[in-house]
Amino acid sequence: MLESLYVKDFAIVGEAEIAFGPGMTVVTGETGAGKSLLVDALLLLAGGRADAAMVRHGCERAELAASFDLSAHPDLRDWLVAEDLDEDGACQLRRVIRSEGSSRAWINGRPVTLTQLKALAGRLLEIHGQHEHQALLDRGQQLALLDAFGGHDTELAEVARLARAWREAGARIAELSRGADHAERVEWLEHQVEELERHALAPEELAALEEQHRRLANSGQLLQGCAMLAERLDGDGEFALLRLLARAQAEVAHLATLDERLGPVGELIEAAQIQLGEANDALARYQSALDLDPERLTETEAQLGKLHELARKHRVRMPELKAHADGLREELDSLRGAGASIARLQAEQQRLAADYAKAARALGAKRAASARTLGEAVSGLMGELGMRGGRLEIQLEPQPDDAPDPQGGERCEFLVSANPGQPPRALRKVASGGELSRISLAIEVAALGSDTIGTMVFDEVDTGIGGAVAEVVGQKLRALGERCQVLCVTHLPQVASQGHQHLNVSKSSNGESTHTRIAALDGKARQEEVARMLGGIEITRETLAHAKQMLQRGNRESGIGNR
Repeated sequence: MLESLYVKDFAIVGEAEIAFGPGMTVVTGETGAGKSLLVDALLLLAGGRADAAMVRHGCERAELAASFDLSAHPDLRDWLVAEDLDEDGACQLRRVIRSEGSSRAWINGRPVTLTQLKALAGRLLEIHGQHEHQALLDRGQQLALLDAFGGHDTELAEVARLARAWREAGARIAELSRGADHAERVEWLEHQVEELERHALAPEELAALEEQHRRLANSGQLLQGCAMLAERLDGDGEFALLRLLARAQAEVAHLATLDERLGPVGELIEAAQIQLGEANDALARYQSALDLDPERLTETEAQLGKLHELARKHRVRMPELKAHADGLREELDSLRGAGASIARLQAEQQRLAADYAKAARALGAKRAASARTLGEAVSGLMGELGMRGGRLEIQLEPQPDDAPDPQGGERCEFLVSANPGQPPRALRKVASGGELSRISLAIEVAALGSDTIGTMVFDEVDTGIGGAVAEVVGQKLRALGERCQVLCVTHLPQVASQGHQHLNVSKSSNGESTHTRIAALDGKARQEEVARMLGGIEITRETLAHAKQMLQRGNRESGIGNR
């Protein structure tokens, strides 16, 4: 649901922030006051084409922002999460249009493309009155609305599942049936697997090889270092550690005869002698075992060089070569058994095609029944909305491709005849904006509760009608407002009196600049506005009384109440 709309330096609007509630909000005002600017702002926030002329004269940029409540639409929260645009469940669309014509868009404060903006806005609101922004003109949306109206979710899900499984089996068959490519792939894999299995090492084996190479490559330095250490530990020099400790031990023993408290010092020196002696023995054993084999060094360098070459060739790290070889071996085994696999997959695909055909027929039968029911309901409403003799037919045509389709075996087209004697034409080809808006209204009312759009906007839906038909239009819009949020720009008092919330757009000029003001009306101010719509500039007691009656009648027809 749309919660608020903020507009700054947009067309002739300086700055305005409008709060919206549930139900039906009507927007009224004198001709030329800018009633449709709210719709224009929403169109831009829905990804519509920006124009420098939309920026208020003398300003650098126009700024638009809208906030929506997603509490009733967890699927949209999931979309935001998937696009990395979630902000604790908030949903704010923002767009800035600069005076040179460029524009930028944000969702929850994060820059987005117009494609992303359109994708989200298309699920938040539906705008009726402009051909290029009506979801009902799209054949895919028409089919989705028919399925929602008929409650075909279970059948559609089964059809989509079988179609996907059929396509996946086909893709696998194609992969396994690549003819010469298949033979070449097997030959290539055999060579690669043989080479990898001959040279690749497990990670722990590779670590041992690298350690051995490091030792062999540095054997000279190791041998020289060990000899120096041995000399310092127990060499012939005067300052060898074991020789120095022996002297220290003798001196402590002599001193201990004078003071026995030095006895523990002697014990510690003795322990140090033992530790150094063991270190000297270990060093001697290491020296005798140290490998100075240059041939082995050459071998390890060649082995590591080959592993580096294979890692570059297969674009993996050296420790991953063994696992990569196992993966190629699995593919090779699979391709060698491709004949049996293809036969099995072909049989599976035939079974899936038969199951799909059965499920698609069941879905098609339900669609045909729902199409008749929805067509009759809309045709009846069209008569009530001033198009007597008009009718809606829902045409179902077979998909041009026999391959299983996730959407089922039919395509859908809404055909409309607005007047008696006229042949039905595709809804997307209806020329009159007023007729198109009323037809769309009839479809939405007939399919009440079927789609998931939270906010519907009707721009001048009542063009070309009046009297009793206008009152019916108002009633239908109000009824629609009981299920979802409705925003309606209108010039008819019969429609305006049905709103749960009333906004008035007025224009003023000081001779140098023009300003548009948007205000919420209630009580007496609302009564006076409806009276103005009834009687023109001069408001009489009779028109005020009539306006009061219309507002009272509108309030009695809904539990939401006047706001």
